[in-house]
Amino acid sequence: QALEEAQKAIQQLFGKIKDIKDKAEKSEQMVKEITRDIKQLDHAKRHLTTSITTLNHLHMLAGGVDSLEAMTRRRQYGEVANLLQGVVNVLEHFNKYMGIPQIRQLSERVKAAQNELGQQILADFEEAFPSQGTKRPGGPSNVLRDACLVANVLDPRIKQEIIKKFIKQHLSEYLVLFQENQDVAWLDKIDRRYAWIKRQLVDYEEKYGRMFPQEWCMTERIAVEFCHVTRAELSKIMRTRAKEIEVKLLLFAIQRTTNFEGFLAKRFSGCTLADGTGKKPEVPPPSTNPFLEDETGTETDEIVIEKSDTDKPKKPKVPDNPFHGIVSKCFEPHLYVYIESQDKNLGELIDRFVADFKAQGPPKPNVDEGGAVLPSCADLFVYYKKCMVQCSQLSTGEPMIALTTIFQKYLREYAWKILSGNLPKTTSSSGGLTITSLLKEKEGSEVAKFTLEELCLICSILSTAEYCLATTQQLEEKLKEKVDASLVERINLTGEMDTFSIVISNSIQLLVQDLDAACDPALTAMSKMQWQNVEHVGDQSPYVTSVILHIKQNVPIIRDNLASTRKYFTQFCIKFANSFIPKFINHLFKCKPISMVGAEQLLLDTHSLKMVLLDLPSIGSQVVRKAPASYTKIVVKGMTRAEMILKVVMAPHEPPVVFVDNYIKLLGDCSTDTFQKILDMKGLKRSEQSSMLDLFRLRLPAPPPGGDNPGSLSLSAPTPEQESSRIRKLEKLIKKRL
Repeated sequence: QALEEAQKAIQQLFGKIKDIKDKAEKSEQMVKEITRDIKQLDHAKRHLTTSITTLNHLHMLAGGVDSLEAMTRRRQYGEVANLLQGVVNVLEHFNKYMGIPQIRQLSERVKAAQNELGQQILADFEEAFPSQGTKRPGGPSNVLRDACLVANVLDPRIKQEIIKKFIKQHLSEYLVLFQENQDVAWLDKIDRRYAWIKRQLVDYEEKYGRMFPQEWCMTERIAVEFCHVTRAELSKIMRTRAKEIEVKLLLFAIQRTTNFEGFLAKRFSGCTLADGTGKKPEVPPPSTNPFLEDETGTETDEIVIEKSDTDKPKKPKVPDNPFHGIVSKCFEPHLYVYIESQDKNLGELIDRFVADFKAQGPPKPNVDEGGAVLPSCADLFVYYKKCMVQCSQLSTGEPMIALTTIFQKYLREYAWKILSGNLPKTTSSSGGLTITSLLKEKEGSEVAKFTLEELCLICSILSTAEYCLATTQQLEEKLKEKVDASLVERINLTGEMDTFSIVISNSIQLLVQDLDAACDPALTAMSKMQWQNVEHVGDQSPYVTSVILHIKQNVPIIRDNLASTRKYFTQFCIKFANSFIPKFINHLFKCKPISMVGAEQLLLDTHSLKMVLLDLPSIGSQVVRKAPASYTKIVVKGMTRAEMILKVVMAPHEPPVVFVDNYIKLLGDCSTDTFQKILDMKGLKRSEQSSMLDLFRLRLPAPPPGGDNPGSLSLSAPTPEQESSRIRKLEKLIKKRL
């Protein structure tokens, strides 16, 4: 019974579940039906909205097209300008409906209306501004002003055609007035061209300034087209009458033209130069030349050499004149006339420098200003600066390269004619003596000593060459800044700088040669003295006094006149030491035989000369400066060798082994020739010398692998540490001896 009741309960439960399931299915179906209706309503609403909007647009388009066609026929351009833009905007909404015949027909009607408007507006402008005939309108037209507003909406070609025709008609009178066969067309009356366009621009603004939209920049377009026409006309007439172009005429025309281009830059922005109605003129590359701000300065401005200029980072200066070269570019093919003129002028300038130097003589030394520099070099570089600035204003292309070639030519001529050509000549031989032969040492020849004026002249030429060298380097930098970037590699004044370096070297060598030759008689007297007969050591010998006298006569003059170029005075000291010391040692070897007392006297003389040479850079000066280390090292090394030679001579030659070992240790010279000279100085007999030489060869250090034979062997160059140590040891020996 309980089981039956449970089964009944289960059956009832299943029945309820089934009812619930049926109700759920009905509810689901009901929801679907409701939702389906809502979706249909949403689609209907969206389609209806789109249809209404499209119909409104279609109504607007149809009405707009009708109105547009009617207004076009009545030339109501003011209303058309506003309506046409709206019609075009509405038509864009129908791009996806072009498959519908009616829509496509409306689109074709709009395009037809636009074409008709374009042709009609062009016809109206042609009627108002005929390209042929003398008819000129009395003033602006409101119809044409509105037509320009319509042209802004139409195809851009319509606007360009209007601008082109108007400008062509506006400049037609210019082409007639300044035809090639007219007298006013030549360069000497180029001012009249620019005066004419200025009047036309004023006339345009008064009559037609309000007719064209301001964004069309018609005033600037007229000026730009005038520049293009003028450039073409000037190019044509200059090709025809090229033989009549003179330098003054060419520069006059270029100056007036660049002034006009500057006027355009102040008046207009140059916004029309990049569009299709005109070609943008070539603009010079950015320049870092600090001279740009001083290009209108006087001719007496000199190229100032400032190291700080080269150290500072250079900021390119953007050209502020977009109209630069728009007309003046036509003169570039004819700038050869200017270049030839500068060639001639520089040739005359060099000849004048030569004549002035002969007439006035060498300049007086001016120690207060650090030495006398020839004034002609400043004049030359001032003229160079003037030419460079002037030419860069005319062109930054090939003419600048041609001008650089002219500069190079006359820098070399100045170096040889003015500087090298005026270096003093010696009178020791026949005329025609050149610097090359002068600088060749002829032992035993008598060389006349330079006078004070000649020494000052050599120093003046050296200072001038140094100034020219530095300024030429700066000139090269400025030329590279001025020229086009593609031509920079062709600017190279290294050869000319080398020429001035040669003049400097020759001048220093002349000063060394003069002082060296003045000391020769004293050294000759030293070698001829009977040193074996010297009985006692006294003060320094007369020949030392003579050498010191010549040094005290020459060196202060040279130092004072080279005060502004200390490095070259140091070079002079170094070259003199390198010349005098080997010559002194050679004469020392000629002093034979030498007694012990004679060797001591020579050692004293050598030490005196060493002290004088160490003091050479500041000798006779109230301000004592420490000699440069490079110079001191040369003197100490050379004169210490001379002292060591005498020390070896003073040493006893018995026993021979000790003598040979001391020689190798003190002199470090493995040459048998030097050893032979030492033996000659000691006055040994040939038999003794022979045994000594054999012993010397045996005691020589072993040569390095792959070295030469011992007979011609010289010790390899010592390291700086070895050299320093050796010098210190020798100095201690000398101090101990003295």
